[in-house]
Amino acid sequence: MTSAFRHIVTLCTGNICRSPMAEILLAHALSASGVRVSSAGIGALVDAPADPLAIALMQERGLDLSAHRGRQATSELLYTADLVLTAEDVHTRWVLDHNPALRGRVFRLTKFSGDHDIPDPYRQARPAFEAALKEIDAGITGWLPRLK
Repeated sequence: MTSAFRHIVTLCTGNICRSPMAEILLAHALSASGVRVSSAGIGALVDAPADPLAIALMQERGLDLSAHRGRQATSELLYTADLVLTAEDVHTRWVLDHNPALRGRVFRLTKFSGDHDIPDPYRQARPAFEAALKEIDAGITGWLPRLK
């Protein structure tokens, strides 16, 4: 199956919780399509590993986030993307403030599942990560028919 999208970037704040989970889940869902999925943060904890709770939740689904390292969103990265999916409206605004030419390619991950922010679980307990993951799952489910 071939998608019209070649590269999708998932974006959050630190790139150690929400966007890495969205990246690995979306990449898994699109694995047969040849779409490349990557992630970054607008205030990334550069080179930091994914949060242990994010790693654990992904391991429970048979996905390995252990090699993930935080990466800062840059214009160079974002301009390679056909689509940028953000965790919060503030991330969308940040991208468009710095890269206005990307208008029409930047949307919240939840655009088709309520179009709301996904709360940041950083430095919180497992229930916050589970809640964020539920929103990420719903967001991906909403986008998938449009990406295949």
